[in-house]
Amino acid sequence: MRESDNLRFTKFPLRNGSGAIPALGFGTLIPDPIATRNATKAALEAGFRALDTAERYRTENEVGEAMQEVFNAGKIRREDVFVATKLWNTNHRPERVRPAFEASLKKLQLDYLDLYLIHTPFAFQPGDVQDPRDANGNVIYDRGVTLLETWGALEELVNEGKCKAIGLSDVGLEKVKEIFEAATIKPAVVHVESHPYLPEWELLDYCEKNGIVFQAFAALGHSSEPNLLADPVITAIAHRVGKTPAQVALAWAIQRGTALLTTSKTLSRIAENFDVSTLPEDAMRKINEGINSRVRFNSVVEAGVPGFIPRGR
Repeated sequence: MRESDNLRFTKFPLRNGSGAIPALGFGTLIPDPIATRNATKAALEAGFRALDTAERYRTENEVGEAMQEVFNAGKIRREDVFVATKLWNTNHRPERVRPAFEASLKKLQLDYLDLYLIHTPFAFQPGDVQDPRDANGNVIYDRGVTLLETWGALEELVNEGKCKAIGLSDVGLEKVKEIFEAATIKPAVVHVESHPYLPEWELLDYCEKNGIVFQAFAALGHSSEPNLLADPVITAIAHRVGKTPAQVALAWAIQRGTALLTTSKTLSRIAENFDVSTLPEDAMRKINEGINSRVRFNSVVEAGVPGFIPRGR
């Protein structure tokens, strides 16, 4: 087993907001409330200093409780943890943005957010039903608001100081360009599915050229088929360097210049996922050049409906 180096403590500077975002982040899309609270606490104790949640995940209360337990124990300070949550599709109208933001802040038991993301570029029918459908089961979209109008409402939150930085989630390159070119406050982070089967090189290149942090979710393939962690290129490198396939995939993500999120309910796996080490350059080349599979596991970018959240949640 290779000794750990400082790769796991990597941070990427932000164009605005809290200075920098930790490369290794913990995602909290976990269906069970008790498991969410326990996993979030375990992630913080393992060393994770970036947490990601969302209004739509319905985990903000549990994430807030876990953070407060750790903060109150004096183990970690609030200012040491980078916290992000997301505005859901039903709240895209500018007048709905502030109430949604304040509700998330209250659930998280925080005075400010480090990052607030527009969860998807798709606006749904405004209201309390998070997954509005017509009689035929089709999503009811809101055609009366543009993404730029929603973005403008997020800019107001930044100007007021309770939100340090803002960004986009589940978007393609064209939408990122549209907002970046028109925005007064530029996106600090773009949060999309990415892993060796979906490297998104073109989007990453645009982000790097424009000072935007690229954050990857489903960095381990979300336990979906085809199994990224069983890929022969990944497993061969893992065997060679004395790390797990998951640790190899996470190291690859950081070394190529992206922040990432990983999620687990298993305490030992949470600790394992934080214990990443730098890969040799030839291993990076083998992943970049030797893996040709191209798979998107989450179809959320197509219609705004999250692929990892079951209907009814």
